[in-house]
Amino acid sequence: MIDLRHPLAVLSSQMPWQQIETSVAHLFSRKARAAQPMPDLDLFGEAPPSPERKSNAGRPRVPMRTMIALLYLKHAFNESDEGVVERWADSPNFQFFSGQAYFEPRQPCDATTLVKFRI
Repeated sequence: MIDLRHPLAVLSSQMPWQQIETSVAHLFSRKARAAQPMPDLDLFGEAPPSPERKSNAGRPRVPMRTMIALLYLKHAFNESDEGVVERWADSPNFQFFSGQAYFEPRQPCDATTLVKFRI
């Protein structure tokens, strides 16, 4: 379904995703009142919560790689927030670039999540 010679597929294999995620992860950890990180309450943490521990804190987090990829794709293809999220749902190349193993015909997040992620 994906041509690995497509520019997004080639770029995806050459991007230092781990370094990018590591360099911005500290910006999204919640802080206690004394400005101490609280790793169990990360907004975009590395590990998803364990299955036996469910949270009532809202919807599940979107993987950081997906959010970073959406912002890159938005800039590269001159899309709006709504446009890039809709195009992501229709494009296997966009999904492959953002780290998806399988095509999913759904939006990765609400467009307003991109606004919150940029702040």
